[in-house]
Amino acid sequence: MNVDTVLELEPSPVAHRRRADRDLDLLEALRQHDPTAAERLVVAYGERAYRLATRITGNPQDAEEVVQDAFWAVVRKIDMFRGESAFGSWLYRIVANAAYQKLRGRQSRSRDLSLDEVLPSFDANGRHVGPMDDWSARVDDHSVQTELRMALTSAIDELPPVARTVLVLRDVEGLSNLEIAEALGLSVPIVKSRVHRARLFLRKQLGDAMTTLDATTATPCEPWIG
Repeated sequence: MNVDTVLELEPSPVAHRRRADRDLDLLEALRQHDPTAAERLVVAYGERAYRLATRITGNPQDAEEVVQDAFWAVVRKIDMFRGESAFGSWLYRIVANAAYQKLRGRQSRSRDLSLDEVLPSFDANGRHVGPMDDWSARVDDHSVQTELRMALTSAIDELPPVARTVLVLRDVEGLSNLEIAEALGLSVPIVKSRVHRARLFLRKQLGDAMTTLDATTATPCEPWIG
């Protein structure tokens, strides 16, 4: 699904109650092709749109291109916005889709990571074959937070485009599965599956990082003297 297709999509009134939009003045300026409208759009949404694009693409230069392309599409095709959702929600879905397309195009030139190669093993009943270390109680430990943050960033960077995008939209931006599905042109079950698998992957990678950290920081035993 490309940006133009997303421009045509809005959540149905059943899923999102129509409400007064706080961006009515901006919308009117865009629809009237006011010379200042594009600048006002950047002032109102540029920072958050760039932050979202950066989280998905992991690349500041790509994020700048994504935001520029998405905002230009909004300016050109503002009449496609029907007001059935908040303008900001509509715009963020366009930015998310543009970032996803950018990430997918970039990673298609290299080998995508297969999560099946690195996810924990499961039995026929869907249970983990091997134990998974529970390190969650240590996330508030200041001595390991830097290492965990670095491991998390590295793990997110390794995710395939779809998994990475849905994880950011779900767990960072707080979008619903339906909103993510509409933004990326996926089914809700696929979104749920990708989010679940991405979370499992991150948990495994962080667990491995904690195991490595514990091994490298363990106090060596005193040599025994007979």
